[in-house]
Amino acid sequence: MNESARATTVVLVGAMLVRLAVDGTYTRYVRAEMGWALAVTGALLVALGLIGLIRLLLASFTRAGDHAHQLDHSHDGEHAHGTGVAWLLLATVVVLLVTPPALGSYGLDRNATNSVTATGETFAPLPAGKTATLTLREFTLRAADNAGVSLGSSSVQLTGFVAKSNDGTGFRIARYKISCCAADGSAAIVRVVGATGSAPAVDQWVTVTGTFRPTTGTQAGDPPELLVSTMSEISSPSNPYE
Repeated sequence: MNESARATTVVLVGAMLVRLAVDGTYTRYVRAEMGWALAVTGALLVALGLIGLIRLLLASFTRAGDHAHQLDHSHDGEHAHGTGVAWLLLATVVVLLVTPPALGSYGLDRNATNSVTATGETFAPLPAGKTATLTLREFTLRAADNAGVSLGSSSVQLTGFVAKSNDGTGFRIARYKISCCAADGSAAIVRVVGATGSAPAVDQWVTVTGTFRPTTGTQAGDPPELLVSTMSEISSPSNPYE
């Protein structure tokens, strides 16, 4: 890759990072608090690439006298090498235009999940007479702690994306938790039962309200169950991870 192609690639990569940070798309791939770091890094890369391009432009004026001589000696090699550079630049532009979605149901049974067992700590009971908004991870932890005694019959509200149930009973909702980026994501899963009508489409985000349903005879690692009372479909949240 020649120097101009390297500088252009740096500008494009920097522009991609800035765009992801500005429009919030970066939350599909890394934790939300990393947005400022991506924006600063992208701006520095853009500046670095532009400096390189400006330096090359200024240097080209000093080489104007022997430009024809350089073309005579390097035209054939630059043509072959330039084809590869063009494909690399095209790939970078495609990355700028196409942003893959956040983790969803496709990887649910292929990636790590939060296998929750008894935690050894007792959660305080949920307040009576109110609907508590919980993350899926907290719900699964409470369900595993002392057989879900802290959940009791209290109403809880959960939000996640829809996935098919492994055994055809109800459907699952899930949400990933990431430590740094999507590559280390692990999913918390809850089975929703008691809903009327057809299950929502796979990967559709929903908010469900219901009560914990204790189960017996389930295998280790099976998700806890929520007996649903109300359910609404929602748009994907700006930050899809817990």
